[in-house]
Amino acid sequence: MIILGIDPGTATTGYGFIEKYSFKNKKGKPLKCVDFGIIQTSPTVSAPDRLKKLHNDLNFLIKKYRPEVLAIERVYFFKNLKTAMPVSQAKGVILLTAAKKKIPVYEFTPMEVKKIIVNYGWAEKKLVQKKVKSLLRLKDDKIKDDAADALAVAICCARLLKD
Repeated sequence: MIILGIDPGTATTGYGFIEKYSFKNKKGKPLKCVDFGIIQTSPTVSAPDRLKKLHNDLNFLIKKYRPEVLAIERVYFFKNLKTAMPVSQAKGVILLTAAKKKIPVYEFTPMEVKKIIVNYGWAEKKLVQKKVKSLLRLKDDKIKDDAADALAVAICCARLLKD
């Protein structure tokens, strides 16, 4: 099963594709990283065009990897409405894209992700990223924070889904 994890944002949306095996693969691991990265938009472009780019890039990735499930970080903002609105718009585009492709969506709070990845809901971001790299056997130290967060969300979903 291919799972697409998403860390939503307007300027930067992280994505990560993992494959969950119903059995352990040759290396004895039930998860494998397929791809990860970010979808970046320019702040000089209008909001509608940024959302359109997000939609188009996400469509391309979905066609390429054909995920069976999409897992997304549930966004909670209490401090900055100015940031919350664009992120919520991006999340809406992501949810619409998944719905049009008939991909089931699972949502997780950052605390839920941390609890499932490192067994501690208040864990620091760097610890979660280190665990993600370990679980997926990633050697790339240049992985962007948003992509690592997206992979964490995908792993969280994989651990909660039944085979």
